[in-house]
Amino acid sequence: MMTHPAVRARLVEEYERESELRTAGPHGPVRQQMEDVVYTLCVSTGTRDIDAALAAARERLQIAWLGDADDAEAVARDGRTLSGTAG
Repeated sequence: MMTHPAVRARLVEEYERESELRTAGPHGPVRQQMEDVVYTLCVSTGTRDIDAALAAARERLQIAWLGDADDAEAVARDGRTLSGTAG
């Protein structure tokens, strides 16, 4: 599965934000959101653990941003995936 770079970037940012919140106190909703983000990152990168998923996502983002900056910014602004659904 190929996720759009902007969607992948948003997932990485969300993981980092949720990780900070979880450090402050692992509450129910934050924990579930974190599990959802971890799952989505792993599936979208074809990996099985969060460290590998983050490394793969960041590597792919570096490559993608080099040639697709305008399109990625548009997707990041409106939060839609390539299929046009909200991500």
